Parts: sequence; C-alpha cells; structure tokens
Amino acid sequence: MCTGIILHSEDGVTIPARTMEFGFDIQSNIAVVPAGTEIRSLSGNQLQTGLVYKTKYGFGGLNALGRNIIVDGMNEKGLYFGAFYFAGFAKYNELSPENQSQAISSEELGNYILANFKTVDEVREGLKKVTVVGTFIKEIQNFAPLHYSVVDANGGAIVIEYTEKGLTIFNNDIGVMTNPPTFDWHMTHIRNYIGLSTENVKPVAVNKKVTLTALSQGSGLMGLPGDYTSPSRFLRAAAFVNLSQPSNNVDEGVFHAFHILNAFDIPKGLVTEVTEHGIFNDYTIWTSVGDTKNKDYYFRTYLSPQQCKINIIEALNGLDAPKIIEMESTHTYKDMTAQFV
Repeated sequence: MCTGIILHSEDGVTIPARTMEFGFDIQSNIAVVPAGTEIRSLSGNQLQTGLVYKTKYGFGGLNALGRNIIVDGMNEKGLYFGAFYFAGFAKYNELSPENQSQAISSEELGNYILANFKTVDEVREGLKKVTVVGTFIKEIQNFAPLHYSVVDANGGAIVIEYTEKGLTIFNNDIGVMTNPPTFDWHMTHIRNYIGLSTENVKPVAVNKKVTLTALSQGSGLMGLPGDYTSPSRFLRAAAFVNLSQPSNNVDEGVFHAFHILNAFDIPKGLVTEVTEHGIFNDYTIWTSVGDTKNKDYYFRTYLSPQQCKINIIEALNGLDAPKIIEMESTHTYKDMTAQFV
C-alpha cells in the first residue's frame, strides 16, 4: 500500500519521497554502508551464495526485517531507490546453477543498485548483467514480490518491473508510484480523469429561473477517488504532485513532500485483512523524503511524526564497515502552556 512521489523544486533539485505501509512492523532501521564493502547476494538462503561484489559507492537508508537489505535509500551520488509491493504481478527467474553467480534476490536489488550506479541510465545497463530471483522469506511465507522506483540527481526517473513478460523499465515522467497493477496500466487508467482541475466549478444555469452552485470549496477535484486502493492512490498522488504549487527551493520541496504524503498516511484499523494466520492492519510504518542534491535523507515513523534527517555523505565519512542505528523514537508533544503563565 505504499505511495511514492517525485517533486522538482524551482532551483532544480529532484526530491523523491514515499510512504511505507504493511500489515505488520517490518522492523526497519537506518543502515549506512560504505564504499568497498563486500556484499554477498542470496543472503536469505544460508545454503547458497549468488552475486558477490564490492560497493563502488557508499549508501544509506531504511532496511527491513532486521536484515542488511535497503528497501528505501540513497547513495553518495544522489541516486534514490525505493521498493514497492507488487503482489500478483511480480515474477522472477528461477535460480539455477547457470545463473547463480549473477543472481540477486528481489529484496536485495536496492543494495546492488545503490552500490554500483549514479544515474538511471547506468541502472538500465547494469540490470542486464544480473539475474533477479525470488527467495523464500519466512515473515511473509513467500518471496518478496516487488517493483522498484529509481531516481537520480539529474531528474531521471524509472520504474523497474519483473513480470511474466520479463524485465520492463518505464520512464516515470508523471512522478508517481504505487502498487499493482503494472505501471503502464496506471498510466492508461489515469486518462479517465484528465478533466479534473483545481479550479472550483462555476455556477450552472439550468433554466431561466434556477442557477445551481457547488455546495462547497474543492469542487474542482470532485470525483477524485479517495479510497486506499493502488489505482486510487496513484490518481490522487498524480493530481497532488502535478497540480499543487511548485516549491521555490529544496527546503520548501522537502516540506512540500511531507505535506503531500500526509494525505496518504493510513492509521491502524482502516485497512484490514482477515487470514488464517490472524487479522492484519495495513498502516503507514514510515515516510521518507530524499534531497538528491545535498544527499539528505529524511524520515518519520508511525510512533513519532518528528521529521529526522541523516546526511549520507557525513554519515559515510570515516565509516569502514556497515552501521545500523535505531530509527524509532517515542511520540512526544511540545507543551506550550507555560507561555500563558
């Protein structure tokens, strides 16, 4: 149920941002990995090893399930990566003796991309050299069905999908990413809503005696879906990204991105699924925003709306091995009562 957006501030900075939703806490923390680190793929399978490589670039971001896998983050060159759930559509190659030395599990693709590339064009070429496979993950009783958003500091943006058709890479010029169906389906579906405008509807004269006016403000976007399905969130995000006022600079852009994603924040209990394993409540576990120019990575969590930041370059400085720090903190309030005393 994740929602991703891409903003461009007037001073030329690209700002990718997203929410992370899931039916249980995915145990994310902040991980930073310096250049020169050896990474061994297929890390979720103790009996097999896939592609082994050393990181060309240092990177940092949010991991998942207590593992050394980055599901959302940015490298020292300002390349952003985000993994989004793609259940029912994701299909990967089968692992074999012939492809094992070049194999990467679907949940590990972020490590490979952030470690080796600085532009989306380099990513396109780099994906030709690896085989993405699915590895069983006990927490979800399946492989990780994902598709991916990649954005570079020059403004290039792509969506990467592995389906029954194989690998497909789409240009993401609309600046939005959600979940199933495929990205091209969403781009077709959005054409049903091209008549929407931010301008309120004008009064309409029905006959010489009756003139009808809108009941309230906001009539210009009347008909924009408000539910939490992936197609509806894609439409809302596209409208908010492309119709809201642009930001003058990157600081305003980061602030703007958090405000847009406020509209996609899901409290516990609104989206539930009853299964044989229990009741799962999808909720917004965390929200992230990236400044690809200054390499600042911002985040907030379900328990604490306080926006936190790490600078990727400074975090990497002097680091000779991967390091993980806890991201979660306690929700606190600023009590201003004393100002009236």
